[in-house]
Amino acid sequence: MSFRVSANTVSLAAQRYLSHAQREVERSQVALASGRRVVNAGDDAAGFAISESLRGQLSGTRQAKFNAENAVSLIQTAEGGLNEQNNILVRLRELAVYSASDTIGDEEREFLDKEYQALTQELDRIAKTTNFGNKKLLTGTGEEFQFHVGAYKGPENTIAFKLDADTTSSNLGVDGLSIQDQDESLDNLEYIDTALQQVAGARATFGAMQSRFQHVIDHLGVQADNLDLARSNIVDVDVAKEVSNMVQNQILQEAGIAVLAQAKQDAKRVVTLI
Repeated sequence: MSFRVSANTVSLAAQRYLSHAQREVERSQVALASGRRVVNAGDDAAGFAISESLRGQLSGTRQAKFNAENAVSLIQTAEGGLNEQNNILVRLRELAVYSASDTIGDEEREFLDKEYQALTQELDRIAKTTNFGNKKLLTGTGEEFQFHVGAYKGPENTIAFKLDADTTSSNLGVDGLSIQDQDESLDNLEYIDTALQQVAGARATFGAMQSRFQHVIDHLGVQADNLDLARSNIVDVDVAKEVSNMVQNQILQEAGIAVLAQAKQDAKRVVTLI
């Protein structure tokens, strides 16, 4: 058996393993504290690159879903205005039918006409004031909307919608009408029915787009969930496994400290030989 003082190989080996165990304990503690297996690129270079790409795609997908939800809000704003206009037209028709009957006289028709004119004005006001932000929705502006509903560039990630609904009283053909006369009241029924058809057509167009956007939202929601899960599988820490690794390295750390202390004792024994 030989003793060496200048080159204590046991001590050097114990220090090396102790340093490694300490580094692994610290890595496990950081992983558990952050909840991430890949804290920096050095932990898993390929996994880090993939996870960052997925993070960008996930962020874009969530924003695209938000864009689609805003598009639905725009459509619902227009639909709210159209619904009230439809109710007004139904009331105008009711008044016209009432005025067309000989159960009332000219004086009563004048009273009915006051409401008729007020509702016609309100019909027009609703069309001109139904806005989403600074965009008028029911005046037939013909504006082309481009809704971006994808995480990437390309025509497949956009939905185009032309805003050509015009439900002003002049376009519906109900402005300037009166029910003070029985014959006029009968004639107005035809105009009102045509206006109701126009409003129904506009509502159908908006309804079709709302249905489409709802499917877009559902699809993007599922896609975002799957992307989040895929990224989680790469970067999120497995708590049970990481705790086991930490405990294992803590034991190795303690063992290394004990061995290092023993190696120092072996060097001291050389003194007894002198």
